[in-house]
Amino acid sequence: MNDSLFKKVEKKTKVNKDTIMSLAKKLQNGNFKDSNVLNEVIDEISSLTGREISDTKREKIIKAIKNDKVPSDIENKW
Repeated sequence: MNDSLFKKVEKKTKVNKDTIMSLAKKLQNGNFKDSNVLNEVIDEISSLTGREISDTKREKIIKAIKNDKVPSDIENKW
């Protein structure tokens, strides 16, 4: 990912590049088919951004990740 994407993310979420990179490193070996792992990740991101995630949205996120429905062009989503 390039720096302009990190700047967009930081502007929108108030989460800096170092925090994002730290989380990414932690997640590299995570099992994203495990609901417990996904819930932990969602909780951490929710805490970092100061945004609560409803149970319905949490379920949709987990389902999308488990079913490989995460967009590959996520950089264009910001």
